Amino acid sequence: MTSLPPARHLVRAKDLADGRYFENLTVADLAKAAGLSRAHFSQEFRRAFGESPHAYLLTRRLERAAALLRTTDRSVADICIAVGLQSIGSFTTSFTRTFGMSPTTYRAKFPPASVYARVPRCVLRFYGRPQHRTFREDGGEPQG
Repeated sequence: MTSLPPARHLVRAKDLADGRYFENLTVADLAKAAGLSRAHFSQEFRRAFGESPHAYLLTRRLERAAALLRTTDRSVADICIAVGLQSIGSFTTSFTRTFGMSPTTYRAKFPPASVYARVPRCVLRFYGRPQHRTFREDGGEPQG
């Protein structure tokens, strides 16, 4: 059985961070996915990707939070929890450090979420039909 190069194990941990950023992942969880000790994993991850595993995971979470701020009307607190962060204060600080503005200011720079709302065609057709009926069987007195 051949062993995989260490970078392959690191990619496995990186994929875990990308796919499950919203969970309560720790560096220990990522190290376990890579099959390395936490200290060795952190050192190798930084060498391979240019940033610490913690910074990488935080960046993924903040990128997703930015996307949610641009395209939804969910509260900042709800978005904070949805991307896997626990503290609104540290989320706001990290977001401001990364994007140069608070989450609320960032959201205000984009069109409201209603611009992105999609209404199914069947709903549009139903509500777009004329409301005034002209057929006798639609109400009114029977003719005798």
